[in-house]
Amino acid sequence: MNSHFPLADKRVLVMGLGRFGGGVGVSRWLAEQGARVTVTDTANAEQLAESVQKLADLGDRITFKLGGHDLADFTACDLLITNPAVDKAKSEFVQAALRAGIPCTSEMNLFLERCRGFTIGVTGSVGKSTTTTLIFEAIKAGLNVQPESNRVFLGGNIGKSLLAELPNIRPQDLIVLELSSFMLEETAHLQWSPNIAVVTNLFPNHLDRHHTMAEYAAIKQNILKFQKPADVAILNNDHDLISRWVHLARGKVIKYTTRGPSTLNLLMPGEHNQSNARAALAALDHLPVAVDRAAAMRAIENFGGLAHRLQIVHATQLAIPGEAPRTLRFYNDSKATSPDASITALKAFAPGAAIFIVGGYDKHIDLSAFEKLLAQRAGGVIGIGQTGQAMVDQVKTAGVQCAGARIAYAQTLQQAMPLAVQWARAVAGDAGSTGEGDRPALIEAIVLSPASASWDQYPNYEARGDLFASLARAGG
Repeated sequence: MNSHFPLADKRVLVMGLGRFGGGVGVSRWLAEQGARVTVTDTANAEQLAESVQKLADLGDRITFKLGGHDLADFTACDLLITNPAVDKAKSEFVQAALRAGIPCTSEMNLFLERCRGFTIGVTGSVGKSTTTTLIFEAIKAGLNVQPESNRVFLGGNIGKSLLAELPNIRPQDLIVLELSSFMLEETAHLQWSPNIAVVTNLFPNHLDRHHTMAEYAAIKQNILKFQKPADVAILNNDHDLISRWVHLARGKVIKYTTRGPSTLNLLMPGEHNQSNARAALAALDHLPVAVDRAAAMRAIENFGGLAHRLQIVHATQLAIPGEAPRTLRFYNDSKATSPDASITALKAFAPGAAIFIVGGYDKHIDLSAFEKLLAQRAGGVIGIGQTGQAMVDQVKTAGVQCAGARIAYAQTLQQAMPLAVQWARAVAGDAGSTGEGDRPALIEAIVLSPASASWDQYPNYEARGDLFASLARAGG
């Protein structure tokens, strides 16, 4: 594939439309280039109704083959576009296309072949979405005080498809991309790496597809492998493995760290977000265009987090007799559907400072490490859903250390929220607060971090998080 591959009147097969519209952008763009587009997906038309509707205005320029794949479509097309989630090595349909000599590419590669802008790419196992967004928001804020000579775009594994923006992207514009391992598998075929590459960390993930940590790491390293001498690699010096990737860099290497006397004044809690912000600041220092540093810093400090990822959704003042008002913040961490994710949220707050609402659909996974840490660090625990009662019981069994008497099962968010607010408004010494040592005298946060999926009560984690946010704003 190259940027001159003709698309007009070519038979292009898009494999994977997706229930959340992942293939909508590329399908529309291909049709607008004059290609004869066929979209195929294993899900049926009813399941994909929302995505199909978004392409309805294109009429017969797109043909849908839904509810399963037809091998003939894969061997008769001129070009195959696969969704990043498709494991090409395991797909009999993709393998048949490759054996037939059909060129295969991805939406990201179509974009990169044609993109004229300066690229900043971010990858890692954890934190890449937040880091990518912080960089984008900081640049956007910093450019707003400049003449309209530069613009910034957000894309990749986060944000909308950028293919439609190609006519508007100029060489002086900045493109911030979140790059997943699935995308980096494909970018290697172009021998492409971004002008600025940011690597946050590497932990076991997607090993069902990448098989080993060595293979997973090698794919992640594609973000550095094809850089030029003028390019910049930004590596997390607090992560032992990533800090040793210096030898892969082709240009300048910058290492960032959270170690040191200064702490950034962030709205987002937690050491992990301090690290994400440090990565963003390092990227700002090596842009090809000047940005207003003060405006960029304000954007980073005031960023409330991505939706459903320890996102601050509401704040209210607590009036305490004889004391200055204190701020109570509500954090939506509904995407924390595993104990590891919720442990990260717990560690983001001082012991005793936050009431945690936990529980949901029972995936029959071990929650004991999270339950033990809840007993040690939570300022209150309220259970909901299928797993909530057992989690509350285990916290009581583990021995109350911070929560005091603030442990209860409430079944639903609608019942949990008023109780959490009631506890948070209590003065130190009431509602079981110990006030000992450096533990805060007042609850400072109410956090939905379920450590469980949502399907027992909600269609998805987004619906659960949205309800939490609306209840917080209504009753906080």
